[in-house]
Amino acid sequence: MTTDTTTAAPANTGATSSPPASAAQPLVMSIILAAGGAHLINDMIQALLPSIYPMLKANYNLSFTQVGLITLTFQVTASLLQPWIGMVTDKHPQPWLLPSGAVSTLIGIVMLSMVGSFPAFLLAAALIGIGSSTFHPEASRIARMASGGRFGLAQSTFQVGGNAGSAFGPLLAAAIVVPYGQGNVAWFVLLALLAIVVLSRVSGWYRRHLAATKGRAKPRTAQTLPAATVRRALLVLALLVFSKYFYMASFTSYFTFYLIDRFDLSVASSQLYLFLFLGAVAVGTFVGGPIGDKIGRKLVIWISILGAAPFALMLPHANLFWTGVLSVVIGLVIASAFSAIVVYAQELVPGKVGMIAGVFFGLMFGFGGIGAALLGHLADLYGIAWVYGLCAFLPLAGLLTVFLPNLKEQRG
Repeated sequence: MTTDTTTAAPANTGATSSPPASAAQPLVMSIILAAGGAHLINDMIQALLPSIYPMLKANYNLSFTQVGLITLTFQVTASLLQPWIGMVTDKHPQPWLLPSGAVSTLIGIVMLSMVGSFPAFLLAAALIGIGSSTFHPEASRIARMASGGRFGLAQSTFQVGGNAGSAFGPLLAAAIVVPYGQGNVAWFVLLALLAIVVLSRVSGWYRRHLAATKGRAKPRTAQTLPAATVRRALLVLALLVFSKYFYMASFTSYFTFYLIDRFDLSVASSQLYLFLFLGAVAVGTFVGGPIGDKIGRKLVIWISILGAAPFALMLPHANLFWTGVLSVVIGLVIASAFSAIVVYAQELVPGKVGMIAGVFFGLMFGFGGIGAALLGHLADLYGIAWVYGLCAFLPLAGLLTVFLPNLKEQRG
């Protein structure tokens, strides 16, 4: 295993009296890339589910409301467990959770390839969600441990794996599942098996890292910001995640339906537009973390969420060409927010890396699931084009960033 032994200066967040333990460790890029690769597989499998919604809707006569409930089931199981897992593993690390979560995902994929009823789809979605909820807090913690103090770089590299998986999932679904039928979902079992192998190796490094640092005195963390300020900042961050992932749910669950309804595209063609959007999200995510290390995470949050608002407001009125262009621009701009939000929150609440990662990944999935269910119901009532007109106003919530305190952050 090759490591980069160059270390960055410890982060000065204004919230700690001594540098975090991870800042004293070398950058272990191979582990960050492995965690990001596992994230790619995890989110590629997750992206498979909404990618085959048009096929399942047609084959089993599902309503938009039922489609939204499938997403809600996945997102709830993927969100509710995450903060608790993060909180428990902050005190009692459990390296075995990573490969065992991938086993749950594997079982869900097998079910999704075989079952043929709405309740069975809900159960398959729940199992995939459980696999995701065990993955994100621990894998995010490991990426931070291996960061050498370059937290934005590590978090964005880890996150871009997930975004890349979300982008390639619909493309693979369009190539493998949509033309040949539901049974071909079983090909994704190979990816789940690969994830189990990768995560077994990552958890082995994690176990050795824990053994090597066992007995060392933990650095003291002293919160210098008033508790009320921290609570207000966390609430603002939660509202920003709400606006971002309600808006993202309109794309991840319903962009294909919007394109089919408004521009009469085929399912396969609409998947290519979804791939372009999600690919732009992946690029924006990767760029956002290192930029946050350089210019500050609060500024990145400003630019990312509020900066998407003009393009979001134009999109419902655009023709097919400009819809494609605007969706790519929106994906690039809005993507960098989440990595910045997670690292900013971890700096607000030092010593709670797993819990904070679990809370914000949980909020991401939870808001995304609620958004998918609510937007699906609204689409049944008023039409999918009306939903896009409504969602266009969500990025204006970026104005709430003004209420975030300024932190002295690491400059990479």
